[in-house]
Amino acid sequence: MVPQRMKWIFWDVDFGKIDLEAHADGIMARVLERGRLEDVRWLIDRYGMERIHDFFRRVWSPEVTDRTRGFWRAVFGAKEEQWAEPPAWRRSSSRLWVE
Repeated sequence: MVPQRMKWIFWDVDFGKIDLEAHADGIMARVLERGRLEDVRWLIDRYGMERIHDFFRRVWSPEVTDRTRGFWRAVFGAKEEQWAEPPAWRRSSSRLWVE
């Protein structure tokens, strides 16, 4: 169960229905981006550093900023490592509407 003190991070979902395994990627994205130090410590205790590292390799989440990705790249010493990237449609055009 996600600690009650972190309910504010998940303000837009039914907090009682969060499943630690089924929603792990979403939990990691939100806590790594918005969480306080104690929240990140909980995340590390719950999922471990290797699983968090794997999250960045597999998942590109719009909730995680480039700044946060850069911080975790430094933490993992993963400057040259291939991490998940946004889908092509997010990178291909700055236009609001694609025709």
